[in-house]
Amino acid sequence: MEKLGTHILAEFYNCNLDTLNDHKLIEKYMVEAAKTANATVVTSNFHMFNPWGVSGVVVIQESHLTIHTWPEYGYASIDVFTCGGDVDPWLAFEYLKDKLDAEQTDTDEVPRGIIDNIRKHSNNKYKDIKYKVSV
Repeated sequence: MEKLGTHILAEFYNCNLDTLNDHKLIEKYMVEAAKTANATVVTSNFHMFNPWGVSGVVVIQESHLTIHTWPEYGYASIDVFTCGGDVDPWLAFEYLKDKLDAEQTDTDEVPRGIIDNIRKHSNNKYKDIKYKVSV
């Protein structure tokens, strides 16, 4: 299947509670995860909730990484969406699994921008799509 990108939807369980509630550390790990995956970081924005929890995004040239934490449950929800053949979203996933001390994870991998679907739904305007990743 030819596609433009890969989107990993990840559930992290039994994580380090202190880490999940430290917005500066979460931002550092998310940026490092993007770089570990060979992505180009454009910007990041993170927010600390009161009394706990962090939400944030790392915008990468190749798409984005997002996180939402629930320290009170030891849980984090993470999305890693990458485009292009040079970025490996699974490297970011493994990096974050290690840094958050996740004991368990669940993941779904979703192909994004399936070339056949783009061609099918675009009234044949985009027959020659050159930017793609094959799986």
